[in-house]
Amino acid sequence: MSDFEYPDDLRYTADHEWVRIDGDVVRVGITAFAQDALGDIVYVTLPADGAPVEAAAVCGEVESTKSVSDVFSPVTGVVSARNEVLDGTPELVNSDPYGEGWMFEVRVADPEAIEGLLSAAEYRARLA
Repeated sequence: MSDFEYPDDLRYTADHEWVRIDGDVVRVGITAFAQDALGDIVYVTLPADGAPVEAAAVCGEVESTKSVSDVFSPVTGVVSARNEVLDGTPELVNSDPYGEGWMFEVRVADPEAIEGLLSAAEYRARLA
């Protein structure tokens, strides 16, 4: 198991996205495990502001020096913000995956769906 940080106040997906809940809006990014596995991130493609997204569906891409990986939406809803800073500094996903390296925010269609995401302990157990 890795020594990466997985904050307890976040929820997680099996696809290595994290979710920070703020009412009916969630902020989404990729976990420390995911950014480390990808290597140096050189480009990020995010869903457009106002775009509908479906839980578990591809909504973006992360390109690294090693590979290109899909980003999945952890919830169904409408994108309410995207981290425009990543257009010029995608390496923030590597250096601060839970802070400045966030990717997009979604206004959640069904807030109860968030309960189906993994807790930090459950996510850590999957990585063990």
